[in-house]
Amino acid sequence: MNFYICQTCGTQFPASENPPEHCPICEDERQYIGWDGQQWTTLAELRTNHHTVVREEEPRLTGIGTEPSFAIGQRPLLVQTPQGNLLWDCMALLDDAAVTAVTNLGGIQAIAISHPHYYSTMIEWSRAFDAPIYLHAADREWVMRPDTAVEFWQGETKLLWAGMTLIRGGGHFAGGTMLHWPAGAEGRGVLLTGDIITVVSDRRFVSFMYSYPNLIPLPARKVEQIVAAVEPFAFDRIYGAWWGRVVKEDAKTTVSRSAARYIQALQADRA
Repeated sequence: MNFYICQTCGTQFPASENPPEHCPICEDERQYIGWDGQQWTTLAELRTNHHTVVREEEPRLTGIGTEPSFAIGQRPLLVQTPQGNLLWDCMALLDDAAVTAVTNLGGIQAIAISHPHYYSTMIEWSRAFDAPIYLHAADREWVMRPDTAVEFWQGETKLLWAGMTLIRGGGHFAGGTMLHWPAGAEGRGVLLTGDIITVVSDRRFVSFMYSYPNLIPLPARKVEQIVAAVEPFAFDRIYGAWWGRVVKEDAKTTVSRSAARYIQALQADRA
């Protein structure tokens, strides 16, 4: 029996003798089936040809990535606080190097994930560190490997410890979540967004999409909903889902300016 992992999105499935016939995550219009068809791997196989990379992003914020890149290629972030650490988002690879590095940084008190594309091997991570997983209840249907470690929260915000808050922005997924870390950026506040708000190549801007690989935009009202969700929070910096995708300063203004540009582009033909 193996816990098979989709090679395109990195999602792990329940134990089975043979690979699943389908990956519902990739069959959804926000994702895609790989050009060579549905392909599967296992955590044991991943460990033979991939390794973990750990880098400090700023004091008390550590990025954890996979080399060479696998599936969507996101890098989780470990937020370190005196009251315990939070793993923000997740990745498919979990090897001895990752366990050792995270343990040396104080372990994981809980895991929170922005949306289903990053659920990956969250149960493996949860069991390795005896940590609950916080997911928004609106995305319950996308959990491919159910487990008692998963705790679904409802509503628009969930207060954690050390002043951190999970914020439901919606948009990309109904339960699309962001994390506000008030102690980040030397106390000016940090927003960890996954790709609910995505940092684009021109890091003076961010953007918003229903599907990134298939280039399906969000309607204006969904973008406005995301901006409204983060409005009550102070933040000067945004960390997106990949290495280097960071808005280093004036991030809150960047969000509102980017949303206005996005909505203007959507409505240009109606003017």
